[in-house]
Amino acid sequence: MEGTRSSEAARAAIEMALSRDREREQQLKDNYRAIGIRAAAVDYGGDFIASVKKVIERSVVAAKREGLIAEEEGAEGGVAGAAREALAQIMPKALGLNMGGKIGIARCNEHIVVVIFCSIGLLHLNEVAFGLGHRAVASLGPTDNNNAEK
Repeated sequence: MEGTRSSEAARAAIEMALSRDREREQQLKDNYRAIGIRAAAVDYGGDFIASVKKVIERSVVAAKREGLIAEEEGAEGGVAGAAREALAQIMPKALGLNMGGKIGIARCNEHIVVVIFCSIGLLHLNEVAFGLGHRAVASLGPTDNNNAEK
């Protein structure tokens, strides 16, 4: 399974972003932790342009809070870069509109994935979008490699 760690992290981040409530998030986190994947999720919403900074910040804060990364520039940059990539995939649909949804984040070894699942709308005209960003970072801090199951 070592060769598929990035896809496993992506799968976990997708499930976290799609989770409907905190109870399900916790179940997923526990299940993934048992197989060496750390995961987190956080809600967000607002005007797309104003939300870009909030989404990136919330991704980094959630990753640190849940022990996916340490408070190190390289690890924080990896999460911020993955969040930025996910936002770039949503931007063509969301620019100038409101959006709201959930950010799913997962880490397996050096692989960190950020997924953004959102509803984009103006009045009652809603669209759904999904963006995924991945980064491979040599070290994600003290929770690195074999410590993921702790």
